[in-house]
Amino acid sequence: MPIFLPIDLDPPLDEERADHAAASVRGAGVYRPIGDEPVTSAQSDAELAREYIGHGELSPRSIANTQKELYRFLTWCREETKKTFQQLTLADLHAYREFIRNPPPEWISRTKWPRNDPRYRPFSGPLSDASRRQAMIAVKGLLGYAEQTGYLRRNLARLVRNVRAPQGSRITRYLTPQAIGYALDAVSQRGADTPAALRRRERDRFLLTAFAQTGARLNEIVGAAMGAIYSEGDGRWWLDVMGKGAKPRRLPVPPPMLEALRRYRQAFGLLPQTGRADRTPLVLSSRREEPVRITDEAASEALKAVFMAGAERADAHGDFDSAASLRQASTHWLRHSMLTNHANSGVQLKTLQDTAGHANIATTAAYLHKRDHERHDEIVGSGGGLLPASED
Repeated sequence: MPIFLPIDLDPPLDEERADHAAASVRGAGVYRPIGDEPVTSAQSDAELAREYIGHGELSPRSIANTQKELYRFLTWCREETKKTFQQLTLADLHAYREFIRNPPPEWISRTKWPRNDPRYRPFSGPLSDASRRQAMIAVKGLLGYAEQTGYLRRNLARLVRNVRAPQGSRITRYLTPQAIGYALDAVSQRGADTPAALRRRERDRFLLTAFAQTGARLNEIVGAAMGAIYSEGDGRWWLDVMGKGAKPRRLPVPPPMLEALRRYRQAFGLLPQTGRADRTPLVLSSRREEPVRITDEAASEALKAVFMAGAERADAHGDFDSAASLRQASTHWLRHSMLTNHANSGVQLKTLQDTAGHANIATTAAYLHKRDHERHDEIVGSGGGLLPASED
């Protein structure tokens, strides 16, 4: 019978960080070659998880969700595999992905007892594919952080594919250019009366622009370095990212994104441009003057706040359709938005396939709505409906 012991996963307090700030602040989130000294003071898997949760700029709700997922994973490692993170194999990670699909009865309680209650259980039942996907994102984020800080020498979670959640044949979760315009206006007009507020505004403006104009995935942008944006001297700028299956991809960088990058770097006290060898994280914490990478979850939360502010602007302009879309939007919607806009503007699907990193062009074709739009306009605009016109 597994024992569900409480695990302290509350983010460290500021005074706790002070003892090792010099090491962790300089190195957290920076990829280190094998052999370099670790830049984390964590002495156990639980301590590392706690540090990881405190490392990002997460909302209270996101912290609670991450704590729940990492408690499950830490407890599974201890009770089911009897292993630490260093001892886990790729087979173990695949086993966990299947374990949460249908946890055994002793791991389940329909009543949500407090975590310090002996009747507490980590699950209320089997997880849906969408919930399994979120659970594995949290686990992969933690193990990625473990590698970045030198706690682990390699991250086997890179080889674990994300759980696929069911979706329709047509991509419908995207934002129109007008909706993205509201979001851009909202973030551009934020106050910046402190250095931290200025850093946050320019970073979030860059994030919105980068995702909307490259179609990159969340981890591809957050995992990149400053030197990944470069020119070969012919006026064309590129962004190198590492896609699914550790496949490198080169994405075109339009001028608005380049300008947003320059403003963002200057807000952090950096030179407007950098070189290919610059390993500074591309997405930085606005709370620190030092270059500290934020987590995928923190970047997602930052853009969610931008979308909500954009929705308020759309409401104020009477554009309720855009407001509704912005309130539902996530970072991945910007990828859908970029691909949908280009697909319906005549860009060749093969070009979009290469840019998006799709293995199958049928995946890219799901973004093509042009024929549906033309069919809708022809039917609705023909005036051949069966109902009489309203006399009002």
